[in-house]
Amino acid sequence: MNTRVRIAVAIFLVAGVGAGVWWWSTRGQESTDDAQVDAHVTPVASRVGGTVLTVPVSDNQQVQQGDVLVELDTRDYQIALDRARAELATAEADAAAANAAVPITTATSKSGVVSAQGGVEQSQAAVEEAQHNLDALDARLTAVRARVVGDEANAVRDERNAERLKGLLAKDEVSQQQYDAAIAQAESARATVAESRAAVREAELAVQAARSRLVQVRAGQQRAGAELESARTEPSQMAAARARAASAGARVQQSRAAIARAELDLERATVKAPASGIVSRKSAEPGQVIQAGQPLMTIVPLDSVWVTANFKETQIDGMRVGQSAVIEVDAYGGRRFAGKVESIAAATGSRFSLLPPENASGNFVKVVQRVPEKIVLDARQDPEHLLRPGMSVTPTVYTR
Repeated sequence: MNTRVRIAVAIFLVAGVGAGVWWWSTRGQESTDDAQVDAHVTPVASRVGGTVLTVPVSDNQQVQQGDVLVELDTRDYQIALDRARAELATAEADAAAANAAVPITTATSKSGVVSAQGGVEQSQAAVEEAQHNLDALDARLTAVRARVVGDEANAVRDERNAERLKGLLAKDEVSQQQYDAAIAQAESARATVAESRAAVREAELAVQAARSRLVQVRAGQQRAGAELESARTEPSQMAAARARAASAGARVQQSRAAIARAELDLERATVKAPASGIVSRKSAEPGQVIQAGQPLMTIVPLDSVWVTANFKETQIDGMRVGQSAVIEVDAYGGRRFAGKVESIAAATGSRFSLLPPENASGNFVKVVQRVPEKIVLDARQDPEHLLRPGMSVTPTVYTR
């Protein structure tokens, strides 16, 4: 065997041994350079609007959960809270008055029914009495008028008798005494007529007064009946009183809710960190007028970062949750961090894109898809918080 053949055989043996070693060392592991560090990015926005007074933090500053990030002018919200408390005091006073009026209305309504019933009975008796008096006076007036007619007839007769005796006296056919007696009788008849006419006038006036009295007592009877009907509406009055009390109680609840809302708005005027992390993208400045929901900054917690590795679909056959992994970070010269597979995505990345592919249209070209996997670091792997979201890494998952 010549020298060239020996060299070729040696090279072939070395290459075969190297390929075997490489196959043995890479067997049971998958890696990809399509991976990056991820973390929760928490946007910070104000729940209320107002003027920024102070911003006690700066970009890239470490903050703890509950630290003050932005302080707004609270004067408007304090005024709203004071007004809500005053409205609550008014509503509670109205509610107390309405509740106190319920038993008073009950007692008043019951006594009103009894009093109104008594008034109706009294007015009925008064009407009957007035009607009786009117009937009696009408009868008396009729009698007096009849007596006047008789007295007037008697007076006419006596005057005629006196006239006849006057002529006879001139002829000396009757005595002077008889003539004087006739004259006296005629004058007495005229006096009786005058007295009867006066009695008629008196009776007429009494009848008019009795009729006026009857009208009055009948009006009083109507008023008593109306008062009784009004008093008999006691159930509706009670319902109205209870409704007013319930409405006043509802206003108290509304005022308390308004106070709670005003207190919450006053509290929200101080924006605090929702989580511990690094301040990024700060846009709030003192004197700035902001609106509710306006982004002010973001908080990036570095205590819980992970790696999103986009493996090819041909690489995930042997991958399972819980398998160990090693992450090499480009930014630190390939420094390695230990971790494990926490979860595998339910679909490829293309399914979640803005315009997912539609293979049923046009010419189909088979493209190897990538499936995202979440790899978390083991405990105390990054105590210095060196890993930042967006860094490029190369994870290797050990499938065996």
